[in-house]
Order: sequence, then C-alpha cells, then structure tokens
Amino acid sequence: MAEQAATGDRGVVHRLLSVVGADSLVDSVWGYVDSTIRWCWIPNWLPSWCPTSQIQLQTAEDKMLRCVDSFFSKQRIPISNGNWLWTLTISSDHVKNKTPLVLLHGFGGGVGLWAQNLDTLSQRGPVYAVDLLGFGQSSRPQFSTVTQEAEEQFVESIEQWRAKIGLESMILLGHNLGGYLAVSYSIKYPHRVKHILLVEPWGFPQRPDTVEADRPIPVWIKALGAMFSPFNPLAGLRLVGPLGPTLVQTLRPDFKKKFSSMFSDNTVSEYIYHLNVQTPSGETAFKNMTVPYGWAKRPMLQRMDKLQSEIPISIIYGSRSSIDSNSGSTIKEMRPSSHVEIITIRGAGHYVYADQPEDFNHRVLQVCEKLD
Repeated sequence: MAEQAATGDRGVVHRLLSVVGADSLVDSVWGYVDSTIRWCWIPNWLPSWCPTSQIQLQTAEDKMLRCVDSFFSKQRIPISNGNWLWTLTISSDHVKNKTPLVLLHGFGGGVGLWAQNLDTLSQRGPVYAVDLLGFGQSSRPQFSTVTQEAEEQFVESIEQWRAKIGLESMILLGHNLGGYLAVSYSIKYPHRVKHILLVEPWGFPQRPDTVEADRPIPVWIKALGAMFSPFNPLAGLRLVGPLGPTLVQTLRPDFKKKFSSMFSDNTVSEYIYHLNVQTPSGETAFKNMTVPYGWAKRPMLQRMDKLQSEIPISIIYGSRSSIDSNSGSTIKEMRPSSHVEIITIRGAGHYVYADQPEDFNHRVLQVCEKLD
C-alpha cells in the first residue's frame, strides 16, 4: 500500500517549528491525535467510528482465501512477550523434503494477498505465508521509536517464528517492506537462508540529495505534507471512519482488477480496509524507519556487504512499476562473486504477484527448482 512516496515532508515541519522550539510539543499533540484516531475512539453512546473489528478482519481474510484449492492450516505461532505471528501453512506429504518457501508481505499487506499464488507455489514444496509483526492478524505490539531497534524487533520476530515452526532453513520471498526485512534477517541469520527473492523491494537506495532539485515539488503539496507528516501513513483511513471502505474502493480500484479472476465483488478492498484500520503497530514502526518521501533511514544497500556471498539473490520487478529497479543492478555490481539474478515481469506494476500471477508463479518456481 505504500511505495517510495508514502510519508510526507516531516522535515519541513521541524525546520519551521525549530525556530520557536515547538517540535516536541507538536509531536506530542499529533501523537495524541493519531493515538485517538487509531483506536477509532468516539463517545460510547455513538456507534463505532471505524466499522471494523478483529472478527471482521478474519472474515475478510477467509473470503480472500476461499478460492485457494490446496489444503491449508492457519494458526497463531507464539513468539516472545506474549506476541504471535499469524501463519498460513500449505504442506504436501510428497514434497516435504523441499526447502520451505516463506512469504513476507509488504507494507499494509497480509497473507490473503497471496491468494493467486499459493496453489501453484505449493506444488513444489511447503509454503508458509506470514503476517509480519504489527500487521494483519499478528500481534500489534508497541515498537521502539528508534529505527534500528524497530527493525531488530521485526527480524527477531521472524527468527523466533522460524525456531517455533522448526525450520532448519528457508527460501525467503519478501515484497516491498518484506524484502527489506528478508535481507536484514539474512544478514543476521545467514545459515537459515538458502535463497532470497526480493519482489519490488522497498528501502534499498539512499534518498538522493538532489531529489527536490530534480523533481520540484509544488508548494501546496509541501504544505499538505507538512500538515499530515506527524500522522501515521494510513491515519487518514481511520479518520474518515464509515467512509473508509468507500475510500479504499475509490482510490484503489486497481486491486479489484488485480483479483478479477477470483472475485467480482469488493472482497479485496474490504480485506485491505480491515487490514489497515486496526491498531497501527507495524505502520508506526514503518513510519519511524523512514525519512521524508518514504526513503529508508537505514538504506539496505549500505549493508549489502554484510550479507554472506554464498546466499543467492533473485530480484523481481514489474515492468510498469514506479519503483526504481536500479537497486537490483547496484546489488549485482556489489556482489560480483555471488549469484544475483534480475527478473522483469512484463505488464506488471508494484504488486507484481497479483498483476501477473501466472508469470510470477512460474518465475518463482524456476528459481526454487534450481535449489532442489
């Protein structure tokens, strides 16, 4: 749901307010406002402002997965501090000896968005789709406001999940934020990763110093960015309350088209809505991991030298995506003695696995079969 321009110009606000020393005061006020919005609070004598609940999210996910023919199980996998990661598992007896494929969704996503991929990908071997900590039906704890610590919370949750499931090694496939976390995890736990598949990954390049000079931003957009930058990226969806489902359908009609082979109604937009109006735990962590215009505070390209050269990487981009694919070429140049493959899916945008699912599934299986 969030690409490179997800967050607004927080720097503008801080530069203006630093003159009067009001930064901390405004952050506190906006923090309170967004806290109120995220809990969808209004007086008890009025109906719930946001028409959502955990049960509605679960129902929406069930509807997303009703077209999956393979037998699957869903469960909460407990990790530390009373938290859990919501996990969908497809495991066939005749392919249990294959290295498991673990799917990590992107910002604002959940396991239901893999609905067009699960049947085909599970033909090769076990598949696990996981709701990242703070997203979907996983626990939504409070993350550290320190960027590195928040990232480590994500990574440790994945490692604790792996240990609890009992996987010796994995093929990690991550989309968007999931790709960023897949590499971060692989740097710390390289012996647990057989292959990394990055699908339209977020957070790899550093924000260029010339971004404003090369692409001038209108003053009115800067003003709106300054106004809304203290909020979490999706706070507006909670702010509009009952209008939220209609807003998702209006602003993102493309999602209905992406899944048109499975659904003719608003199943997908309803799922996306309920995913993103719950307590914004992972959303807040993501915001704290970014700088203005959605660039990563800790760009992953600066740490690729810490990733063991023995771990192969495949990077999948959509030919029509707005995400810059130059990071893939840079990774290939940085790892001359490693296997780095760049794959382009024709006719696909940022949600490549949903835009061209058959081609995407085929290419992923090709990558995985090389390990068998």
